Amino acid sequence: MKARCFAILALLTANLQAADDTRQLVSLPAAAEANLRAEMRANLRAVNEILELVAAGKLAEAGQVAEKQMGLGAMGKYRSEPFAARPGPHLPAAMHAIGMDGHRAADEFARIAATGDRERTVAALPSLTVACVACHHAYRIR
Repeated sequence: MKARCFAILALLTANLQAADDTRQLVSLPAAAEANLRAEMRANLRAVNEILELVAAGKLAEAGQVAEKQMGLGAMGKYRSEPFAARPGPHLPAAMHAIGMDGHRAADEFARIAATGDRERTVAALPSLTVACVACHHAYRIR
């Protein structure tokens, strides 16, 4: 009974939160949405790996992960898929620009990490998630 009450409360809370959500809803074709969600989960895993590497003092490796998995070079992974499966062309221009800022920030973090300067690398860590936070604060896909 207690679990059922918690489930009902969670459902009601979710509905209230959705009603109060003022972020811009971005409608994407189903395949593009699935690919965008997969990319966001991959970015989250990459940020976690980067944090682990920085904590272990492996700055160059952290930079390589940022560049390879989140940088400008990571773009275009869906270009060979049908148009409806490519997230980029379906995004509002401002949302797309935030994403580009995130890719550039990852490359800049990689450049700093490659110097081996731990203090500057640690100071640059928040730059990896600024675009993520900005985008998730302004936009939603559900």
